[in-house]
Amino acid sequence: MSDFAVRYHIRHDTLYAYDQPVGESRQLLRLTPRDLPWQHCLSHRIEIHPEPSRKQHFRDGFGNPVQSLHFERDHEELFIRAESWVGLTPRPALSLSDSPPWEEVRNGLAYRAGRNVPPAELEATGYLFESTHVRVKRDFADFAAADFEPGTPMLLAVKGLMQRIFDEFTFDPEATDVSTPVTEVFEKRRGVCQDFAHFMLSCLRSLGLPARYVSGYLLTRPPAGKPRLIGADATHAWIAVYCPVYGWVDFDPTNALLPALEHVTIGWGRDFADVSPLRGVLLGGGDHEPKIAVTMVPEGELAAVYGDRDAIVAPLIE
Repeated sequence: MSDFAVRYHIRHDTLYAYDQPVGESRQLLRLTPRDLPWQHCLSHRIEIHPEPSRKQHFRDGFGNPVQSLHFERDHEELFIRAESWVGLTPRPALSLSDSPPWEEVRNGLAYRAGRNVPPAELEATGYLFESTHVRVKRDFADFAAADFEPGTPMLLAVKGLMQRIFDEFTFDPEATDVSTPVTEVFEKRRGVCQDFAHFMLSCLRSLGLPARYVSGYLLTRPPAGKPRLIGADATHAWIAVYCPVYGWVDFDPTNALLPALEHVTIGWGRDFADVSPLRGVLLGGGDHEPKIAVTMVPEGELAAVYGDRDAIVAPLIE
């Protein structure tokens, strides 16, 4: 464990308070951090109230860990707490200017009958198309064209697009919701991390480049002189693009940076619909909105954040 550059404790709380009793429900949880070359989930546990009748663990088609819950008794609340310890090491250094020209990548991944495609490239082609929240349209390709001039190294062009989204779009939690179309995000130039990720994916796929949605957590900084607060963080979203030289490379358009030691990856898919942290169906319930609280704490700040509750979270790293 001492080999990690940083270690984080992450607590993700979700509470559903239903207007009417729920007689039966099924839920899918995607709350377990993935193990990656630069990221290791040291420990993970999920607390659930009420206790489900059945639980099942599996991996979805993208390799993300999933827990399935089945509730068969009446309940008026559902509380889920996921706690994890995650260790991170620096990612390999990248020379963006050494990446191949973007047209070469596009043309190399285009379908050609009879061609034997390596497994990594075959997987990447699954992220070339429209999905629930991502559109392939000329308008998106036209927007991206300013950064994708002929012969531009692919990753340099992607970085330029990321920077322009950061410069031209405004972070506004009131402007959109989970159902807002990406075309409306483009028109208003406003939204949240999920919207910016969907828009950047739309631009890249409209150019014929494979890109996927990444869900996870981002370490946020409290205001100067203010303590880090329990539950003040949130889930985060960014994108990864496939480059034959480097594999999948992450870009965060909300913050105009390449994720490093402050991003923790939960999973990925074509868009948000594939990696929603909690998704389910139920009988009854009436109107309900979840209350979500996320706390991501560097190891050295545990005592300052949790106080006496430090004793509760510490055993997770054993």
